[in-house]
Amino acid sequence: MLRRSLLLAALAGACSPSLGAFNALAPRDSGGRAVARDVAYGDSPRQRLDVYAPDGAHDRPVIVFIYGGSWNSGSKNDYAFAGAALAAQGFVTIVPDYRLVPDVRFPEFLTDCARAVRWAGDHAGEYGGDPTRIVLLGHSAGAYNAMMLGLDTQYLHDAGVDATHIRGVVGLAGPYDFLPFDVDATRDAFGQAPDSALTQPVHFARGDAPPLLLLWGEADTTVGPRNLEGLARATRAAGGRVETKTYPGVNHVDIMLALSRPLRGRAPTLGDVIGFATRVTS
Repeated sequence: MLRRSLLLAALAGACSPSLGAFNALAPRDSGGRAVARDVAYGDSPRQRLDVYAPDGAHDRPVIVFIYGGSWNSGSKNDYAFAGAALAAQGFVTIVPDYRLVPDVRFPEFLTDCARAVRWAGDHAGEYGGDPTRIVLLGHSAGAYNAMMLGLDTQYLHDAGVDATHIRGVVGLAGPYDFLPFDVDATRDAFGQAPDSALTQPVHFARGDAPPLLLLWGEADTTVGPRNLEGLARATRAAGGRVETKTYPGVNHVDIMLALSRPLRGRAPTLGDVIGFATRVTS
């Protein structure tokens, strides 16, 4: 009873920047576990990642999960619940930290994430993963990062990633079409970019991109529907492959927390992500 009360208290605060209490208390799925922590993919203390793997993993597809936080906050340590949930569904899952505003600005957080994907390509096999079958998954600012890596070819190319190994990209409540920069988070992260159009995923919609899955909650007051609709429309116009789904009554944070075992009743996020990831990696 005490554990349930503590979990409910953590859930009440789960919309705050820190998800640590929720992550610590939320029960985990069986069948997936952390197999490596704080592995360096660069020299900065923020260039570290954790790895989660299914029990007995061998030649399993890989998910790189990029968390959000307005490009200025977040820690991989708060997302063990997501890593374990995805691993329990059969995916070797890599959760990287990356450098944040104000220490860096666009595009440095993207170059960090690209380097983490390079690490996945180089090392996922050591944990039972197939480095030729990678899906990028992100929430909020992390969905932006994932989508930019999937659409703008320069970041993965510069990191030495074979783009054919990226089999799909999933965005949970991501900002993809958000000019002008009219809130502090976007001004701080992108305001110094010499060409603002080149910061927008919608600008890079292309027919030969990996398949996209865009998920959004209709109660989201942080990222509006323009982002999903604009990128989906541009992708289809370019001849690309995109699936979209919206969840009634689901807000900006719930769509991600629904990956966790206690909150799956709030949205079918996990099932939709795993269904898509399975199709594109099969």
